[in-house]
Amino acid sequence: QARLLDYGGGLVQVGESLRLSCEATGVLGTINDMRWFRQAPGKQREMVASITSSGITAYLDAVKGRFTISRDNAKNAVYLQMNSLRPEDTARYYCNADEYIHFRGTTRESWGQGTQVTVSS
Repeated sequence: QARLLDYGGGLVQVGESLRLSCEATGVLGTINDMRWFRQAPGKQREMVASITSSGITAYLDAVKGRFTISRDNAKNAVYLQMNSLRPEDTARYYCNADEYIHFRGTTRESWGQGTQVTVSS
């Protein structure tokens, strides 16, 4: 299983920005879709943004226009630029990726350990 290292979280004030990063190591095949999820205390994990290997993106309605997902395929990395942060963005953010293992003909999913984002008002 590929290992995902996600980092970049922190404590910020309302309206400030953060950039999350996630790097995959131990990759045996091709990383396809990459995603950012978040989970706040007492709430279900939700997908914040996704990006395909060709760069097609999708966003949770609540973050459209404020968050931007991008990736560097050469580095097997994905990023989440978060602007105009709000208290309701407070959560633990997790990187997620699908890896296609060519010689096995299978896809495996990996998760990062998460990075905490706290937005203070």
